[in-house]
Amino acid sequence: MPQRFTGWCWSSHPITAAAISPVHAQMNEGGGAQVVDVAGTPVEVLFSPHRRRDPNHGLAWLETQLAGAGRRLDLALFVFSGQNLADRLQELHGRGVKLRLLADPGFANRAFSETLDLLGVTLPDQDCRIEADNRAWSAPLEGVGTPRLASGDKLHHKFAVIDGRAVITGSFNWSPSAAFQNDETLLLIRSPLLARHFEAEIDRLWRGAELGVSGRLARRMEQRRRSCGSGRERPSAAGGAAMAAPSTIR
Repeated sequence: MPQRFTGWCWSSHPITAAAISPVHAQMNEGGGAQVVDVAGTPVEVLFSPHRRRDPNHGLAWLETQLAGAGRRLDLALFVFSGQNLADRLQELHGRGVKLRLLADPGFANRAFSETLDLLGVTLPDQDCRIEADNRAWSAPLEGVGTPRLASGDKLHHKFAVIDGRAVITGSFNWSPSAAFQNDETLLLIRSPLLARHFEAEIDRLWRGAELGVSGRLARRMEQRRRSCGSGRERPSAAGGAAMAAPSTIR
């Protein structure tokens, strides 16, 4: 269970180093998430990286939060390469949770992107290898796609809205690199008011978004089919598929 702290941390009220240092010190020791009361709003905080065998790592924490969704889940993600999270979304979809996912166009179509799983697509990489333990959905999700962005723009969000009541956000990409390599932050903010603001952002990006297999992805699939056929599976790495994505992912 996350530890809980009460105070005015991260509020509009002035705070002193003495007031925040006990919280910050405990957070920086690693381990599980902490909960801070911010003017009556509980905010759960998790810093990464963790060791791969640490059960408190960010990908496991994210899966736990997603598992609590009961009605709907909206996501906007720059990088999405955690296989355990794609598997959890499939479980949620199977029990009737409404899903909307928008991914950055530049990353969504990469061979290691779990967005492809949701689209029911298996795409070999440039070496004609398929992600180890890849699990493309047999029935593609209709509510997944990429927004239409201005030239040079990126969808750099890393957030999810759970049941219109809580927001997951922070610097943490939904990837093994964020969990085990980079210094990152994950926040869970239980605030229906804040959730409405994030849902409005999803709605804005959703208007005009290209849903399903985009023309860009279809062309890449055809190119890889010609050069690789069906491809061949990459050997599994120790620790499972969620740990095996390329270390260059940010």
